Amino acid sequence: MRRSFAGVGVLAFLALAGCGTAEPGAGAGGVRAEARCPSKAPRYGEVPRARPTATADAPRPPGTPMPVPSSTGTARDGVRITRLYAGAIDEEGVCRASSLTAEFEVTNRAAHDMTYTVVFDAQGYTGASRVVGPVGPGTTVHGRVAMSRSYGDTAGGTSVSLMSVRSIPSAEAPAPGGPCPASGVRVYADEGDAAMGLRVVGLHLENCGKEPYTVGGRPELEIIDAGHERVEGVKILPSAEVAQLGGPPDVARPLTLRPGERALSGIVWRNTVEAVGGAVNAPYLRVRARAGAAPVTVTPELDLGTTGRLGVQAWRKQE
Repeated sequence: MRRSFAGVGVLAFLALAGCGTAEPGAGAGGVRAEARCPSKAPRYGEVPRARPTATADAPRPPGTPMPVPSSTGTARDGVRITRLYAGAIDEEGVCRASSLTAEFEVTNRAAHDMTYTVVFDAQGYTGASRVVGPVGPGTTVHGRVAMSRSYGDTAGGTSVSLMSVRSIPSAEAPAPGGPCPASGVRVYADEGDAAMGLRVVGLHLENCGKEPYTVGGRPELEIIDAGHERVEGVKILPSAEVAQLGGPPDVARPLTLRPGERALSGIVWRNTVEAVGGAVNAPYLRVRARAGAAPVTVTPELDLGTTGRLGVQAWRKQE
């Protein structure tokens, strides 16, 4: 079973969204959608009339959004939804009147730059996520996110909720694409799989630098909770001690990657609860490809139950 919105390793960007341009006066990470539909449609939720009215069907100046009724002010972990609009312009520049656009703001209360992954949901619409960052300390940035009508739904609600907000230090953000990090390597996680209480998430390593890169066996891991504190008391073990995953033998040995080569590791755990209380739920995992390497924080959404164990595979070359 595929895990939905589970990790930040492969981050879902929007199928329907405004263009992501920096907003004047906003700090780093500010995003702004371009003007949306100059709508001639009725207000959201109304039945189209034969004759246009000044308040509903009359043409609006280009770029003027069509507000919809909503309970604004939904807030969570530094993110706040500020307003909703009917309609959005998709990636091909086509007006989609059946879409829903939410404006939001992100405030960083940490002492250093943070990168946020925000997952939105609205009844009758497909969910969407937005990555915002880096956001400077004490800085508030603004953004917009668009959601399309769910297949088969003819009417949706007018309330958008924040399903989850995850924030990591921008210096530790994964880089699955774009310019090569200063370390010369990329480390990121995939979305993973979950079935019958067993969770598996892949960890990917790419030498995008100009020199060979050697790892000594397994990646080094730290489990981080929702409050960004290290979780103690969980044993990090070879993967075979948690579950047999098949494939080549899980043997830790030095591995050298030439520029352009890749390696694959992974984490595995069981969501088993055998006692009342004491279950470990930690969204973040700090990963070092080798001892002393710069850390990268991924978001596998660890639900370890009461097992107290997390398995990790050795790095192996990915063909």
